[in-house]
Amino acid sequence: MAGPTIMQIVPRVETGGSEQSALEINAALVKAGATSVVVSQGGRLADKIEADGGKNVILPAASKNPITMVRNAGKLARMMETEFVDLVHARSRAPAWSALYAARSMKRPFVTTYHGSYASPAPFKTSYNSVMARGDLVIANSQWTADMVHERHGTPYEKMPVIPRGLDASEFDPVRVSEDRKDRLRRAWGLGPDDIVLLQAARLTGWKGQRTVIDAAARLKAQGQLGHAVFILAGSAQGRQKYEDELRSMISEAGLEDRVRIVGHCDDMAAAHALAHVTIIASVQAETFGRASIEAQAMGSPVIVTAIGATPETLVPAHLDAANFTGWLVPAGDGAALAEKLAETLVLGKIERDEIGARARDHVARNFSLSSMQRRTLAVYDKLLGTRLVESFDR
Repeated sequence: MAGPTIMQIVPRVETGGSEQSALEINAALVKAGATSVVVSQGGRLADKIEADGGKNVILPAASKNPITMVRNAGKLARMMETEFVDLVHARSRAPAWSALYAARSMKRPFVTTYHGSYASPAPFKTSYNSVMARGDLVIANSQWTADMVHERHGTPYEKMPVIPRGLDASEFDPVRVSEDRKDRLRRAWGLGPDDIVLLQAARLTGWKGQRTVIDAAARLKAQGQLGHAVFILAGSAQGRQKYEDELRSMISEAGLEDRVRIVGHCDDMAAAHALAHVTIIASVQAETFGRASIEAQAMGSPVIVTAIGATPETLVPAHLDAANFTGWLVPAGDGAALAEKLAETLVLGKIERDEIGARARDHVARNFSLSSMQRRTLAVYDKLLGTRLVESFDR
């Protein structure tokens, strides 16, 4: 008996969390014997959909133009009929509106994943965002997200399975990262043999907290506590040249040109985290998950995380479990608190630091595996369709 056909829809297939999750579920569906259709506007990861056995369909899914969204709804409805689609899974607001109307008109189950916090400064915006809470089941990527959706939209908790994003253990595995890969980054970043890497892996945008990191670096320098530490700000500005210029001015004014380096996009994050003595997640606005945190811990890097949003759910904080902690929490936007915590990490001995890293790897393996995320998402489809995708996936 042929498996069901599941349609996922995202704006584009680039490098964001929703797109990556769509590709991971595409692969899981194919493994489980289902037919997978991914609808998007295209992108650099489009070829991987078909390489993994799914069907890639191009539609102007990123458009927020109401006329285009209505047209997309009609096209999706026709596609559901011609492709024998059994269920639709939307992962972003604009395409979700089109998918909702198409699914309802064709009487197909409709699932959403609430990937973002989606600010709601006005009633209209709240109404627009509400489409992500209108699924027959609404997947929340953290407990913090589920609480937010329940409070904002009144969605019952029983309709919101919490499924954290998962990590591919074959990609983020210290054993698989060669010294050559780490040496390439050392050379690219101009690191000396004794330099200690304090890593922030985040695109250059104000809410990611680069200003706080630079402030902390300046405080450590003033207190004579920098030692051999070098701050690496790894992430693309994505056209935000004014913000990058502001950061470079802050670095220059603090006399930190040799200690804080803006290195641009890094295409080998496993090696980057393997180099890191500690990884900093300094966001000043709440995030609905915290992928950088679990990537770092999987590579044995302890983390310092701001105590807002869902990111604290990704680690075992030191103040809650002094014996088994994998990182530390600091107040958002507090350069003094971050500097104090970084100073503590810089005097850790190798044995103690490695013990924290080992606990961190184990924590991620137990709580954030890719296969667990895939299985639990397939279980959502099984619940609505009465299928046995999870059994097939396990076989």
